[in-house]
Order: sequence, then C-alpha cells, then structure tokens
Amino acid sequence: MTTADAFRAARLAARHNRVHNAITWTSGYARQAAAVDFCCALAASALGFYGRFGEARMSPGPDTLLALALPFGWLAWVALAGGYDARFFGAGSDEYRRIFNAGVSLTAAVAIVSYATKAEIARGYVALALPLLTLLDLAARHRLRKWLHRRWAAGQSMRRVVVAGHGDAAAALIRELGRASHHGMEVVAVAVPPGHAGRLGDTPVYEGLDRIAEVVRLKRADAVAVLACPELDGITLRRLSWDLEHTRTELFVAPAVLDIAGPRTTIRPIAGLPLLHLDHPELFSGVRPVAKALFDRGVAALALLLLAPVMLPVAVLVRLTSPGPALFVQERIGRDGVPFRMFKFRTMVSGAERMHERLAAEQDGVLFKLRRDPRLTRVGGRLRRYSVDELPQLINVLRGEMSLVGPRPPLRHEVERYEQDVFRRLVVKPGLTGLWQISGRSDLSWEESVRLDLHYAENWSLVLDMQILWRTVAAVIRGSGAY
Repeated sequence: MTTADAFRAARLAARHNRVHNAITWTSGYARQAAAVDFCCALAASALGFYGRFGEARMSPGPDTLLALALPFGWLAWVALAGGYDARFFGAGSDEYRRIFNAGVSLTAAVAIVSYATKAEIARGYVALALPLLTLLDLAARHRLRKWLHRRWAAGQSMRRVVVAGHGDAAAALIRELGRASHHGMEVVAVAVPPGHAGRLGDTPVYEGLDRIAEVVRLKRADAVAVLACPELDGITLRRLSWDLEHTRTELFVAPAVLDIAGPRTTIRPIAGLPLLHLDHPELFSGVRPVAKALFDRGVAALALLLLAPVMLPVAVLVRLTSPGPALFVQERIGRDGVPFRMFKFRTMVSGAERMHERLAAEQDGVLFKLRRDPRLTRVGGRLRRYSVDELPQLINVLRGEMSLVGPRPPLRHEVERYEQDVFRRLVVKPGLTGLWQISGRSDLSWEESVRLDLHYAENWSLVLDMQILWRTVAAVIRGSGAY
C-alpha cells in the first residue's frame, strides 16, 4: 500500500468514526436544552407582559414585538453565549455561567438598543421579563442536568473514553469515574507504554501508545484521556491530535499537577511553547479572604436569628430525652493548627468520650467512623441524619473560628497522624459544610476526604462556596452518609 493509499484509508476510517460520534447523546441533549430555553423564554415573556400591562395593551408596539420575538431571540443569544457547547453539558459551572451571562448581556443589549433608537419599550417589562427568564432558565437547566445525571447513573448516554498512560494512573481514573457517575464517562480501553501490559479489571489493555487512534476506532470511543506520562511527549501528542482531527473524538490532556481547577490555569505561549501558568490560590491574596469572612459572619448572624425558633426546641428536646447538657463542646483544630472549642447539639449519652478509646481500637485508619454507634441516643440519631446537630457551629462561624464552607474540622489525635501533604487542609478554616458533605459524608474513605479538602483549599472561590451551600440542602435532605 502506498503512502497516498494509507492516507485515504485513514480518512475513510475517520469519516466512519465521525458518523458514529455525531450520533451521540449530546445532539439530543442540545435539542432538549433548546426546547427548555424556548419554553422558559415564552413563559417569562408572557408573565412579564401581562404583569406589566395586563390585558389592556394588545395593539402592535415595541413592547408587543419584543414579547413575541423574545423566545426566538433568546435561543440565538444563548447560542452566541456558548450555551449549547457540548463540552460543558452535565458537569461544572460553565453551562450555568453561560446562561447567566446571556441573561445579563441581553438585558444590557435591549436597554442600549432602546435608548439608541428611542424605542418606547416599557422599562417595567424589561426589568420583570429578562431577570425572570434568566432565573427560570437556570432552574430548568438544573433539572435537565439532574435528568442527565440519572441516565449516567443508570449507565446510559455515557462518553466512551480511551485512557492513555501508565496502568496505576489509569486504574485510579477508572476507580474515580466508577465512583462518581455524574462525570458521565466510561473507560472502554487503556493504552499503555510497551512493557506495561496487564489487566485492569474488566477493562481491556492495549500495549503501545502508537495504537491509540486504532483503539479509538476499534472501541468507537468519543474521547481520549491522556494522563501524565513521560512517553507521551509533545511530538507524540501532536501526532495523536493529527490522527484524531478528522473525527469528533475529544482529546483531554491531564497536567502533571493535581487538583488545580480551570480558573487557576492559563496557557501562555513562550518561545513557541504553550506553557501552563498556575495562579496562586484565590483564598491567600488580596481582599478575597476579607470578603469570605464578611460573607460567613453575615450569613451566620442571619441564620442564627432565623433558626432560633428551631434550635431552642431542639435544645429542650435533647435535655428532656437523656441526661446531660444540650450542647456538646469539643476541641477541634482550626486554621494553621490553632485549637478552638466547637459547639454541637449533644447526640450521644453522657460520658461517650470515655467509650471512644475502646471503640476506636476496633477500627484502623485516621478517621473514626461507626455506622451503628452504640453511644447515640434515639433523638441524637435523628439529629445527625439531617445535620441538625451541626447548627450550633454557626456560633463558631460568627466568632471567626470556622467558615460556612471548608474542610471537615479535625480532632487533635487525627492531626497527629497526618502525613505531610494532608497538613495543607489546615491552611483554610474548617467549615460547617464542604465538598465532603455533598459527596458522601461518612461514607467517604480517608483518601477521598483528603482529596476533596485539598481540592477546596487549592481552588476556593465565592462561586464554589455558593455551589456547595446550594448542594448541601439536597445532601441534608437525603441524609446519606450521616452517622
């Protein structure tokens, strides 16, 4: 076979793969998202129009034309904002951010055009319809994403991924994707360097990194995930991208540095090389720590006022149902290793700490976790299931010892067993809730808890705090992992 024949064969195989990849769940999801966006715009337009004018104004005018055009214009505006980019479907905050940006920019565009053309558009209609549209569409996209997550949890509409790298790193990725189904990725094959062949459970392993494109076509994969691997240098990656460029197969490259979120990374070309630049964590510089502290204390003060009618009866119930005080006070280790006294509603029998040493001897690991703790009172089990026992920690937040969101507050004997990297979780204040709370709570292993805490410390942002607080409500209602 000549070189030209080989090239034509590769192009034909790529065309076949492109046809396969084009018929994926992403096109269907994009159509559903467009339908949801249209319906939200239609509802917001109608509610805004009748909320401002009632039924008195039905004659053609700028307001009527805007109300009729809004559903169609919203679809185009969301498309321009990247709201139908399949890369962001189902994961991360980019999909929501694009909808929010579309709402803000469309409001500004309508105001500017109205002023420039002297069109008599009622400001009350714009102020009512467009913010309502943004909120409705954000809520609808959230429900659509939850539907997609349920499909992923059932093994449907998954991205088929070929992983390239060493076996141990590939095994870790397979475990993580299997545990967290909301990523929507299924590893269908692994390509390893020569001399590293073996089995990874039920996942087939192919020896030779020059066979990645062949494995992609064989497995009809949608994406290739390249892990940090010295054999996959720049030249090899460039050739791989050439092999995949005529397909719709996505190419992911994992950097060697771990747990660094996208906002902290930028690509800067220097001397013809695309270098990955890492910014310092946001929590350690500028006014951001002050903003977080003000936000924490303000919300904690408001929450204590609103929840006082709930907390007082809970305190009385704890006192009446078992001997001992209503509050349990325990030393925990805070930011920079400084100890503080943490408050909780008492959920155990009096003298429970004296039983801890005997029960802890039956377990191995840094964390002490017991699914059926004999020290729990009947009321205490209920309080823990729905995290009501944690509410007095709002006092710690108000005093500046804790944050609303942060790593789990550790005990002194836990900190004494920390390895070097784990001390990194102490650079931020412990939190009333955190990534551990919304990811399984006590069902998490020690390694998973540490990974989540380090990820939070490295990638804090106020938006991330808002997302965690929002998802905490669902985690508390489910009560999963609370014991």
